Amino acid sequence: MNAKTAVDKVAVATGFFTGPFHLSIAGGLVQAQDRFDVINPATGKVLAQAPSATAEQMDQAIAAANTAFKSWSALSYDERQGYLNRYADALQEHRDDLVRLLTLEQGKPLLTMAAPEVDQAISYIRQIAARRLPVEIVEETDSHVVELHHVPLGVVGGITPWNFPVLLSLWKIAPALIAGNTFVLKPTPFTPLTALRYGEIAQRVLPPGVLSVVTGGDALGPQLTNHPDIAKISFTGSTETGKHVLRAAAGTVKRVTLELGGNDAAIVLPDADYKAIVPQLFWGAFGHQGQWCVGIKRLYVHRSVHAPFVQAFVDYAKTIKVGDGLDPDVGMGPVQNRMQFDKLRTFLDDIKANGQKIVLGGEIDERQPGYFFPITVVDNPPEDSKIVQEEQFGPILPILVYDDVDEAVDRANASIYGLGGSVWGRDTKAAVAVANRIEAGMVWVNEIHTQGVDIPFGGVKQSGLGTEHGREGRELFTNPKTVLIHK
Repeated sequence: MNAKTAVDKVAVATGFFTGPFHLSIAGGLVQAQDRFDVINPATGKVLAQAPSATAEQMDQAIAAANTAFKSWSALSYDERQGYLNRYADALQEHRDDLVRLLTLEQGKPLLTMAAPEVDQAISYIRQIAARRLPVEIVEETDSHVVELHHVPLGVVGGITPWNFPVLLSLWKIAPALIAGNTFVLKPTPFTPLTALRYGEIAQRVLPPGVLSVVTGGDALGPQLTNHPDIAKISFTGSTETGKHVLRAAAGTVKRVTLELGGNDAAIVLPDADYKAIVPQLFWGAFGHQGQWCVGIKRLYVHRSVHAPFVQAFVDYAKTIKVGDGLDPDVGMGPVQNRMQFDKLRTFLDDIKANGQKIVLGGEIDERQPGYFFPITVVDNPPEDSKIVQEEQFGPILPILVYDDVDEAVDRANASIYGLGGSVWGRDTKAAVAVANRIEAGMVWVNEIHTQGVDIPFGGVKQSGLGTEHGREGRELFTNPKTVLIHK
């Protein structure tokens, strides 16, 4: 590390893993000639340095995965389950390290966001390891039987973002491995440290080549998507980047799962107990600093309750402390990176330039270190405004007035995105009827962000392609193979 590089002293707390960080390739820990800085978003200082892999090292990881595929896919489900459970055990041993490292590199509050993310990821591995895709009998007569097998694809490449660097990666890795595939992960350079750490842990318990973690610059992503030995790409990130992934995968007709952007709408019906649901709606929008694909990005409230709802919402928001995620009293941390922070500033500039009404926040404290963005609420901006039409992915929320439920549904659906949405009202039957009209892959009624290993999740329109979770998601890590047998 360059002696002139400012390193955040909080990273070297006694008793926690502080590095060095290595690539995980072919069962071993591999150094890289070049390294890059990883920034703690709460301080703006360098937290650590991560290895920047060469193209040759990515090729080595893919070759090792390709070699390992033959023996890994030949194992029984029960044998692969044993490996995955041992991996979960190993992650559990290092759980506290992973939680702290996640807060340091991502910014999210340690107690309320980082710890649940790591715990859910470990639990997810165990749950997925117990799932099976058995042979199905499609047809059988006295003389003939038709079987449907779900066979592994080969080497799966994963490309993951910076908002949930532990959970979103293991959501891909675990179902791919239990189905018999091997995996090469390329995490974002904004939050590579936790991935490198759980990649290192994997080398202790999984056979060589089954899981590799390769970090570095933007060129590694296209290398992965273009590589002829990669059978599938599972990508989570922006819609624009997803389009590049899809184009690249077309060259070798790779299987692709894309979980992309969203501009999720929440509709508060006239009969809703709006005071009771304000906390759920607040965290649905501002949890994780607003940096989640299925976060509430647009909040539609009926005119009859609009004014008191906005007041109640703002009053609740004022009780939330924003600060370093290591502080146990903090409810919201910083925005993860400078690029996203600057993008959010463009939304704020547009709101002010167009005279839209800011009822909370809106002023950035330029003296504060790190990427702290104020909780900002905009009251009833025009439907064609930037903050309504585009995905902000941060702590700015427009609260919009509507007069008629049909109008609210039409406005909610008038988007290129269709990832998630939610509907809130006392009359559950009426709320479900509205939810069924929302054009999205997942819609919640009187709750939000409930997910699970057996609950399919995916977007429509430009929010994605394919499904994660559920049997539907697990099957996408396999090819259907029909075997027809004359008895």
